[in-house]
Amino acid sequence: MRILITQDTDWIKRNPGQQHHLAERLLLRGHEIRVIDYEILWRTEGKKELFSKRQVFHNVSKIFKDVGITVIRPPILKIPILDYFSMIFTYNREIRKQIKEFAPNVIITHSILTNYLAMRLARHNHIPLVYHMNDVNPTLIPFKPLQPVGRIIEKRILRNADKVIVINEKLREYAINMGADPEKTCVVRAGIDLERFNPEINGKEIREKYGIKDDDIVLFFMGWLYHFSGLKEVAIELSKIKDNTIKLLIVGDGDAFKDLQRIKERYNMEDKIILAGKQPYDNIPKFIASSDICLLPAYKNEVMKNIVPIKMYEYMVMRKPVIATSLPGIMKEFGKDNGVIYVDRPEDVLKKAVELIKDNRIEEEGRKARKFVEKYSWDNITDEFERILEELV
Repeated sequence: MRILITQDTDWIKRNPGQQHHLAERLLLRGHEIRVIDYEILWRTEGKKELFSKRQVFHNVSKIFKDVGITVIRPPILKIPILDYFSMIFTYNREIRKQIKEFAPNVIITHSILTNYLAMRLARHNHIPLVYHMNDVNPTLIPFKPLQPVGRIIEKRILRNADKVIVINEKLREYAINMGADPEKTCVVRAGIDLERFNPEINGKEIREKYGIKDDDIVLFFMGWLYHFSGLKEVAIELSKIKDNTIKLLIVGDGDAFKDLQRIKERYNMEDKIILAGKQPYDNIPKFIASSDICLLPAYKNEVMKNIVPIKMYEYMVMRKPVIATSLPGIMKEFGKDNGVIYVDRPEDVLKKAVELIKDNRIEEEGRKARKFVEKYSWDNITDEFERILEELV
């Protein structure tokens, strides 16, 4: 199959998501893949220019070193708000171009704007369209007045997609409530690379690098640092306890990184908070192995309430218990007594971690976590995803 993927975010710089894992595995199975993406970080990291040029990135890989996907980035007008309006023209033109030159058998879309443009062109050219939903996308539009418009567009896409694939049951409920046909809506969960994320991996190298002692307890988070990630609240609570053996290790960058640095300095927690920054994906298993308890302390907001981040599976398969806020999507996916321990607020995370330590339950909860997720191998998930695409084509 020739598969065209579109999304309103950066395929190259953002952390690997479900779409990266599936695309690279489908490529390894002999399918042809092209991606149209968007430089979402242009305001803070992009080249200073009024109008960007079209870019083509060859041999892009996030997961495997021996694969390479072609990523195409159409030009945009680099003025806030007007960048979206310019995309209507430049991305529409690029999708037309790829339909003509690449002749995809199926188009897989994410996000809102490129999704809508792809939907219209797919229908016109009789190409099956798959809406692969990993998030409640209207809530991710940074300019909030446009979010209601995003919801209207998403409803139309959900009604017209040939297939809607979501990553958990709460997102399926959301999609159907927004107008998706229940018969065309299915769940394909996140997967696990059981070889890469092996609980027998030794994290001693990471602990030594960052000065973590053998008897220290490491609380770990990885991913994009949104302000609503709850990590600032965890850090402030950590400043209130005298126990210096509890460390907070954070891998990733993003909006809240500077705030976390300021909290670290303000409360004199140089020896308690470790900000490792963004790390190569190959290093992530070692970082998880170096930890004792993993965290998902996010706020219960519109962005987070229905989703299940792929990091949850990666934490759990490494035999680590996870303390998470009681987000509806997480609770529906993992239930109770499966290695995920719930709290009401980010501020409650540290207290719960101390309970696990005192009750000597870390290893027991970690075993439960591993047992629950080990059935979700990427091979099985890719088989299912590939079958759905082949049936559509």
